[in-house]
Amino acid sequence: MHLRLWQCLIAMLLFLPGSLYADDFYKGKTIRVIVGGSAGGGFDIYTRAMARHMGKHIPGNPSLVVENMTGAGTFIAAKFIHSSAKPDGLTFGMFNGALILGRVLGMKGIDIDMRELEYLGVPVQDSTVCALRKESGVNNVNQWFASKTPMKLGGLSPGNSTSDVARMIGGTLGLPIQLVEGYKGTNEIRLAADAGELHGACWAWETLKVAWQNAIPAGDVNVVLQVTAKKLPDLPNVPMALDLAKSDEARLLLKAGAIDPAAIVRVYVTTPRIPQERLEILRKAFSATLTDPEFVAEAKKANIDINPLSGEEVKKTVDDLFKLSPAIVSKLANILAVK
Repeated sequence: MHLRLWQCLIAMLLFLPGSLYADDFYKGKTIRVIVGGSAGGGFDIYTRAMARHMGKHIPGNPSLVVENMTGAGTFIAAKFIHSSAKPDGLTFGMFNGALILGRVLGMKGIDIDMRELEYLGVPVQDSTVCALRKESGVNNVNQWFASKTPMKLGGLSPGNSTSDVARMIGGTLGLPIQLVEGYKGTNEIRLAADAGELHGACWAWETLKVAWQNAIPAGDVNVVLQVTAKKLPDLPNVPMALDLAKSDEARLLLKAGAIDPAAIVRVYVTTPRIPQERLEILRKAFSATLTDPEFVAEAKKANIDINPLSGEEVKKTVDDLFKLSPAIVSKLANILAVK
């Protein structure tokens, strides 16, 4: 009788769903959250806000510790998660999703297969704009077209959206631009522009409006161009790059090289080969955090937007980028190549 009872218990344990083991796994653990951007930048702001709330949506309520891992336009962080972090569900992080397009285009140095990463989602789809300090003497895009002096725009590195969008609008619209790269994050770009080293930059309105929340209303910084699929309600009088493009091909290149990748710029990923049940736990916790009333209230207070994509939606976008036609890939590569 006792033997039969033990046999039944063992059988039950063998057929328990893996998620139950995963639930126990996170209890008392610490999850390492890697941020490719510098402290105080847009990536850091989103990640620290989410980390304060995400643990309660993971069974076992683990602690989340945020670590900034800067360099190479956030690629150091991406490569660490892909190639160095243990695939145990205790590491996830954020890098600039424009690197995914860089991999599609075969950019030098982007030597990991982005399709091997597991995608958790994005908290907000970026709406890229270009802003210039008033000291540049350029207050609108017409003055920019007419300027005899190229506008010095800050960027992180090739494959990063701050650099790629500048190259895309220069290559498709013919705007005079001098791209200055090598900054660790958008916070450093802002500081350089405020110090007079740069005229401005192109990055997400969602964080640019926070970084220059006083300078924009005061007229010290002017948003002069939207590199977006549609006009932003906040910027009804700022022209769109798509409307300024003079050919269907230029519009297609802008869409593939700047606008579509912007949807996945703030991409959160975890390691390849993570156990499936732990991946599902992290994806659910990621989504739940973005609708958590306490997080939503904090985001509103901090003036950061929420417009998410799920991990599955991000994966589809990534797969679609890898399906671009050879002709478009070749033209994009030519525009985005370091001259």
